[in-house]
Formats: sequence, C-alpha cells, structure tokens
Amino acid sequence: MIVAGALSACALPQVGPNKTQIEAGSVAKGGDAFIVDVDNRVAKATDVIPSLGFSRDFTNAAQLTSDTIRPGDVLGLTIWENVDDGLLTGATGNATALEEVQVDSAGFIFVPYAGRIRAAGNTPNQLRESITQQLDEQTPDPQVQVRRLAGDGSTVSLVGAVGAQGVYPIERSTRSLSSMLAKAGGVTVEPKIAQVTVIRGGSRGKVWFQDIFSNPSLDIALRGGDRILVEEDTRSYVAMGATGTQARVPFESKDLSAIEAVAQVGGLVGAASDPTGIFVFREEYPKVANNVLGRTDLSGPQRMVYVLNLTEKNGMFVARDFIIRDDDTVYVTEAPFTQWSKTLSLLIGSVTPLASVKTLAN
Repeated sequence: MIVAGALSACALPQVGPNKTQIEAGSVAKGGDAFIVDVDNRVAKATDVIPSLGFSRDFTNAAQLTSDTIRPGDVLGLTIWENVDDGLLTGATGNATALEEVQVDSAGFIFVPYAGRIRAAGNTPNQLRESITQQLDEQTPDPQVQVRRLAGDGSTVSLVGAVGAQGVYPIERSTRSLSSMLAKAGGVTVEPKIAQVTVIRGGSRGKVWFQDIFSNPSLDIALRGGDRILVEEDTRSYVAMGATGTQARVPFESKDLSAIEAVAQVGGLVGAASDPTGIFVFREEYPKVANNVLGRTDLSGPQRMVYVLNLTEKNGMFVARDFIIRDDDTVYVTEAPFTQWSKTLSLLIGSVTPLASVKTLAN
C-alpha cells in the first residue's frame, strides 16, 4: 500500500509546476529560458520601466497670452462719443455697448460705421486703436474699450476619466495642462494610476498624472485644438500558483514590486506556499538580458525566469526592490510539505475503505 501511494504521488494534483520542473526548462538543460536567481545586482539591472513624457515640441511651447485675439474669440466693445447725438449713441446717452462680438473664421469683426476690421493677431489695445482710427473720421474724439470675453477660438477637448468631459476655452486661468484638468473637475480614477495623453495635430505625449505636479516641465502650455485623454493605467500581470488568488491583476501603483504583487493577490498561503520558490516569467528586453547575464550576443526578446527566495539573507528587501512589469507572470510554487500531505491523504484514503469493511464484518 505504501509503495502504491508513493507511486501515486507522481500524479498528484498540483497548482502548477514545481521548482524542479521549471528548472528543467532552463537553457543550461536544453530549454529555451534563462533562469536567474535575483539578488541586489539583478534587481537593479531589471529596474527598467518604459518612461512616459512629452517631446520638446510640447514642453518648449510658451503659454498663450490672453491678449492675443484669435478667430472664434468673443469680444466686448464699448464706444463713447464726444457729442450729444452721436453715430451710435443717439440722444439717450454718449456710450454704446456692443456685447458678444465674435471674431469670424477669417479673423475679422464688424463695427457699425467703422466697417470690417481685422481682429485676429492683434491685442485688445491694437484693435482699440484700429477701431478708434476708423470712427475718428465719422465722429469727433471717439473713445473705445475692447474686452476679450472668452477664448472660444482656442479650445481644447477633454475626455475619459475627468469630472466633466467637454470642450473648454483656453483662458487666463486655464492655459496649462494642470489648470485645465482642474477646470474639468480633476481625474475620477486613482491619481497614482491615472495617465494623461495630449494629442496635438499629428503628435502625442503621455505622462503620469502625478508627475505633472512633481515635474513642472510636464505641466505644458495648451494650444487650441489640443485633445486631452485621461485614462486608468492598463498594465497588468498574471498571478498563479500557491497564492490567495489566481487571476490577471491590474497594477495598483506606478511602480509595483514583487512583494506588492504577491500581496495584491492575498499573499502567500501559509499551508501551501514555498517562500523559496517565487518565479517571475518575462519576455525581457535584449539589452537588459545581456546586462543581467553578462553577455553581449543576445538579440530580440529573451525568455527569462527570475527566482526570488524570501528566506535568503536580505531576501525580503530584494523582493521589494524587484520591479514587476506589464504582462509578467508571477508564480508561487507549492511547498514540498504540501505534496507530502497529499500523499498522506491518499494513503489514509486507501486505508479507510478496508477499515470500513472490518467494521461492517463485526
């Protein structure tokens, strides 16, 4: 019976391959994966995360000034005439207000008695002088005030995980990316995993939301027509083996360590997990693979299996420093005791029917 149970142990159910089976697939044993024990050097060499950011075309762009009038802007005009019965004021007063005068697509506005005047490209003061010059020929000593009411000609669109999606004008208080996001109600996902994409013509850039505030150069000046998309980080990893949960798991932070990845799925299972056998399967960048293995001849993505042993000296610190990347597979092997327990269960299960027969006979 003992011999039969021992033989049956070879086919016992298990959550996945054990350490011996994984190591059998190493390049050293004829397999196609490099198996590497993680230490401080390896953790540092693999700490490579694709960076997000804006190109110089974005970061070098100066802020728009509210003084520059553009097609689509809405202006407010007030005209005073130095006569009792003027061209515009009539007999009721000497001031006339022209509200919500919109600059047309060609950049012009129409002012009674002054005609069609170019507004786009001028400051409110320059436009005031142009209108005054035209009216001076019609009425003595006219006084003109020009106000820029809204920047409808310079707008951006915000979509995705923001408080209020829509089209917003670039105004004095919303010239930068952070201020425009605030205008739209901020982000509605966890800030530490929020990503902001800005599309400007044929160019685009993506940054982490929190980096906008920690790195002022990323708080770029906006341009009319910019499209801003806010979305949650889409990175994920797969957790398998003797862990609390086996699933595809989204990242909960910008930088996710091996310890955090295991903790996210419920941690190690005390009665089943082997703390000496935490494996991270990854298609590694060739440059990183060469660096880790001390080689220079590898090209193309390399199959790498990183082994973490929490019981080693500083093993917990190494696991804290080892960074998980998108599409990694984190696998925790079962402890040898677990397989032994299954074998005992099989033996006990084999004995039980015989005991039952004896009981019935009595």
